[in-house]
Amino acid sequence: MANLRGIVLITMALLPGFSRLPATAELPPATGDCAACHSAQAAVLSGIMATRSGERAFFCRAFGKEGEDFFQASCTGCHVTSCEDCHRDDAHRSPASYDPACLGCHRGYFTGWDYYGRAPREDHERYQRGPSDQGEHYLTMLPDVHREAGLGCADCHRIHATEKSVRTCRDCHSDPDRSIPEHAIQIHLDRMECSACHAAWAAQEYGTTLVKTVTDEQEDAFEALPWAGPWQKSAALRRQDAPPLGLNARGRVSPIRPQFILLATDSGHGWENKLLAAEWRAFSPHTIRPGSVTCGGCHDNPRRFMLESAQQRIFDLRADGLPLVSWWDQTGQQVVNGSFLSRERFVEMNTRTPEYVRQHLRRWQNLLNPDADSSSR
Repeated sequence: MANLRGIVLITMALLPGFSRLPATAELPPATGDCAACHSAQAAVLSGIMATRSGERAFFCRAFGKEGEDFFQASCTGCHVTSCEDCHRDDAHRSPASYDPACLGCHRGYFTGWDYYGRAPREDHERYQRGPSDQGEHYLTMLPDVHREAGLGCADCHRIHATEKSVRTCRDCHSDPDRSIPEHAIQIHLDRMECSACHAAWAAQEYGTTLVKTVTDEQEDAFEALPWAGPWQKSAALRRQDAPPLGLNARGRVSPIRPQFILLATDSGHGWENKLLAAEWRAFSPHTIRPGSVTCGGCHDNPRRFMLESAQQRIFDLRADGLPLVSWWDQTGQQVVNGSFLSRERFVEMNTRTPEYVRQHLRRWQNLLNPDADSSSR
């Protein structure tokens, strides 16, 4: 089940745009003692972490009438069923000690591991080496600067809160330092999420493929891959660099990544690399670092905004029988809780205004001066 969770534990369950299924009517018996004093907090057990309505809704969209069967067969590993799931050792311990319980589910491709500097490895068993946690191997990456400072999950996330449950960057950093060139450009502050520049990296998975083996030859060929119910699963490509950018539900420029570009091969249905879904989501990588990308990391970089040109393409997906022209082309794909940046807006953001030129020069002057008060990596 450990490898299986890597496929299903996407942060879809946190998306506001997903429809929700009916909540659980009664609290599980194990919560009885807790609920006697903490009735409001017990409401989390009828929320998205318990129902996993986001994941269920996604697979019903992807598989149609068979979506519920797929969910029941493949996605049963990380439901919150009682207070003890998170408070298993000491119900009244310090919030700072909850991180291991959070990472019990928020691992693999799920936002959470990245905060600790962990990226999921490839699925094939040859890559299952190096450090591991709860049976899953990971790549060691840069952790979030807030993690290095000693902050835990509960310092920003209040899962029992009935209203605003997540602290944003501006809640703590309300007055960005305008001496930093990037902060001196007002449009950056007005139209961009902080993570668009300050997320050092993000795990990304392109071409998640599910295969149902039928013949002995197929079973031998896919033997080394993990199981997801009756399917075996592999990704065409995984990356751990700066994620693409799009627009979130607030209309701000934000990191985006595939929640699933999902393909399936099943001879019983006549499917051969059938595209079941090509859905992206705007999200906040938990990999915040001091500094930012250079100007060219966004400006003059159409691929960063899913506007890759034919001349930039290394992967010829259609030559491999896949139904997309490119992983980084907006055609045939969507952002479920936002949108892609339009080509017109990309052209607009590359207009060389006097302010852009002035701050661009300041940026490079600061990079060349190690004593300058500027952000850098």
